[in-house]
Amino acid sequence: MSVVQPATSLRPWVVFGGLVLITAVLDWAQAIFLPLAIAVLLTFLLNPAVTSLQRWIGRGAAAMVVVTLALTALGVLGYGLSRQVSGLASDLPGYRQNIRQKVADVRSASRGGAVENMQATLEDIKQEMQRGETRRQTNAPRVMVVEESLPGLGLPTWFGALLGPLATAGLITVLVLFMLLEHRDLRDRLMGLIGLGHLATTTKALDEAGTRVSSYLLMQSLVNVLYGVGVGLGTWLLGVPYPLLWASLGAALRFIPYVGPWIAAGAPILVTLAALPGWTQPLLVMALFVGLELFTNLVLETWLYAGAAGVTQVALLVAVAFWTWLWGPAGLLVATPLTVCLVVLGKHVPGFQFLAMAIADEPALSPDLRFYQRLLARDQNDARDQVERFQKTDRAEHVYDELILPALNYAKRDRIEGRLSPAEEQAIVESARALVAELDPAVARPTVGAPDAIGAQADRQGLLTVLACPTHGASDDVALRMLESACRNLPVAFEIASGPTMIADIVRAGQRPGRSVFCISDLLPGSPSKVRHLIKRLRSAAPGAPILVGRWAQATFADDSRESLLLAGAASVAASILQTRYSIQELVLTPHQSAAGRDASAVGGDHEAEGASRSRIA
Repeated sequence: MSVVQPATSLRPWVVFGGLVLITAVLDWAQAIFLPLAIAVLLTFLLNPAVTSLQRWIGRGAAAMVVVTLALTALGVLGYGLSRQVSGLASDLPGYRQNIRQKVADVRSASRGGAVENMQATLEDIKQEMQRGETRRQTNAPRVMVVEESLPGLGLPTWFGALLGPLATAGLITVLVLFMLLEHRDLRDRLMGLIGLGHLATTTKALDEAGTRVSSYLLMQSLVNVLYGVGVGLGTWLLGVPYPLLWASLGAALRFIPYVGPWIAAGAPILVTLAALPGWTQPLLVMALFVGLELFTNLVLETWLYAGAAGVTQVALLVAVAFWTWLWGPAGLLVATPLTVCLVVLGKHVPGFQFLAMAIADEPALSPDLRFYQRLLARDQNDARDQVERFQKTDRAEHVYDELILPALNYAKRDRIEGRLSPAEEQAIVESARALVAELDPAVARPTVGAPDAIGAQADRQGLLTVLACPTHGASDDVALRMLESACRNLPVAFEIASGPTMIADIVRAGQRPGRSVFCISDLLPGSPSKVRHLIKRLRSAAPGAPILVGRWAQATFADDSRESLLLAGAASVAASILQTRYSIQELVLTPHQSAAGRDASAVGGDHEAEGASRSRIA
């Protein structure tokens, strides 16, 4: 009998097959998709200018003016570059003597050493290969080569080779013009194609894609123009021939990620070596390009469009390799903008979230999950670094509530659900305990003396005694240590039970005369039944002492146990250390107020109490 495989197990293979099919179609229809992709990117680049101009002359005239100006600028630049290239080609024969001198200098520097021996070996190998090639050419039949022409036109084949790029450029120009003219109509049609039920998602995706791609292309164009201006001025001041050519080449090739600037630097360095005497100016030109690249990367790009792409560096490298493999050199130009569009697709379209997770530059894990993962990996140093970074922007008790406590919650959940063994959970708890001790060394020192003696000493000093009971052991004990640290500046004395015997001692300590409060720690997730039993036991032993319960956890772990615990006799049930600290602070400020007269909601675990506590302890 055959077993039907569930659809969920087939889904990854369906996605993989779809990606392979899309890649094959993009490769097969490159002649259509590549001009379309370039046209879309140019539309993103020119659309802000068209939108600004249409307020004065209308959409159609604005699109015509912007496209005409762009083509005119490209035409003028192309004409100037062609003149410079022609001049460089005519001047090259005059550089022969300087080139010979450079070669002679290199030979004299390498004579008599390992370099000369290597050159001689390579020369012997080259001559041997040439002799073998000569024999093959002598024995091979002679072939007459006749230059072909286009059928019926009498035009040479080079014109046909030129006709293809010209046709592609014309197609891109027409596509850009009509995309700018029908910008709103294309947007509406795309929304109708996706479906009106996804109108909000599609609108957000298109807005973010347009903003990100336009911002990235505009800022990159500005950076590249400034880079080109620096190259032109630098080469002109150093006396390098044809500075306009090197400026334009540097600005254009810098659109190619990573390798473009160094390709652009190669040509002027070679021309400097050929045209200018000596070695000083070529070295200065090399230093010019290195300095410009460092300044552009570290200052201009960081200042103008840091994070504009929204893609991690590793993902961008992979994207550059993929699009170059798929579409050749043109893929280098479109790699970054197309990857940005994939990030937006992953953020807003259901089913493509894995794209945003894999390539977006936003953190893949929240701070608490990242901290918990470091504790799972036993990476105490990285966990400590995260705590220190958090401390630079927040208070210590916020570190407890938003970083360390969630890690204890996650560990307890994973142990209950069988993903962690008790020993592994204990290791995480002890790592958290060590970090808490580093934050506040005083909590690492055990309390000396019996609860009765500590309570008597607290009474003599006019302190409120907090008798703390951990419900389930080590993790609750660490949470109470964090509460003790958070209350360091309050006039309170803590006594934390370390086992069933100590809990009995604390129950007896609650019966003595004096000001004391019980605090029960019960980290979620977990049933509140043991807490209710402990509340009833404490209430019967010390009817007048307030009982504070810390069901400490994030909102995702919250349950409906608060009302039942209040009915069992708790004065307050808090969801965070900060809320519990606020409750203790209220008891310090109202020493004569009894538990019966307190309003439990005033110190409960709602959001208003948390907001008030933040303002009171600021």
